Amino acid sequence: MAKLFVFHQLLTATMLSAAVVLIMPNDIKAQDTITTSSGLRYVQHEAGAGEKASAGDSVVVHYTGWLYVDGEKGSKFDSSVDRGQPFRFPLGAGRVIGGWDEGVAGMRPGGKRTLIIPPALGYGAQGAGGVIPPNATLIFDVELLEIR
Repeated sequence: MAKLFVFHQLLTATMLSAAVVLIMPNDIKAQDTITTSSGLRYVQHEAGAGEKASAGDSVVVHYTGWLYVDGEKGSKFDSSVDRGQPFRFPLGAGRVIGGWDEGVAGMRPGGKRTLIIPPALGYGAQGAGGVIPPNATLIFDVELLEIR
């Protein structure tokens, strides 16, 4: 009976581990994900060094964005990396989607995060430019290159 119980526990643990892998992209595990009160989720891959970015700073980032479909990266819709041209914006000024203002705040130069942005912090019910459908969840890999 004890062997059956142990087998059942191992099987359950294996199934739960598999479920976590299916839910999160790129081997991101649920315990690695930080969820903010707004619903933004992110994973800190590299901490970076120096001062933290905060509202009012001009930040320079490299990013790649995908639609987040069924718990995985879907279609890529934009990439500063592919263009070889970093993107600069004023942090906290509302010039980018809310998920970016929130998700880049607190990063240090050299830091890398994956941001999983719910529709309310992205393009909402209107979508964007025929590329991002209404109510789309987005996923971005972001590297903070510089704070100016």
